[in-house]
Amino acid sequence: MQADFSQNYFELFGLPEGFEVDSETLSLRYRDLQRALHPDRFAGASDRERRLSVQQTARINEAFRTLKDPLARARYLLGLRGYDLDDTDTAMDPGFLMEQMELREELGAAEGAADPFAKLGEVRDRIEGLERQLIQGLANRFAQDTGDALEEARESVRRLQFMRKLLEEADRMEEDLVHSRG
Repeated sequence: MQADFSQNYFELFGLPEGFEVDSETLSLRYRDLQRALHPDRFAGASDRERRLSVQQTARINEAFRTLKDPLARARYLLGLRGYDLDDTDTAMDPGFLMEQMELREELGAAEGAADPFAKLGEVRDRIEGLERQLIQGLANRFAQDTGDALEEARESVRRLQFMRKLLEEADRMEEDLVHSRG
């Protein structure tokens, strides 16, 4: 077994390095790598080979999760290009922050609505639409691959993180509503 931990995640899966990823090819290559390197295949091997198998399988799993998720993939690509994100930097465009506050208020109001599930669904649809726009914008910015475009991509990633948090909040609210009515 040959361990090459110097490969980035795209190289590991034999994919071109970029934001656009063929999810079917990614899944097929993931299954092929898992089949070839799964620790069960090395049960009778040396301790070193078993340890390498476990390490490679963990790396393959992490790479797959990263490349499959647009937010994680964008963060990873920015890192490969030297644009690390500072998660403690909370400065955002005031217009975007206002939009976030409005969406949070709408989520909060959904609980008291006549049909909270319908209201929650409406807000979720809006958030998912905004998320899709951000992901498409990321695809465009990474395709440009210029310094300005990558700076804009970094800002889009930060916005996408906010959208994900809103969607997680909506999920929690929906679970609470289901449990409170069941």
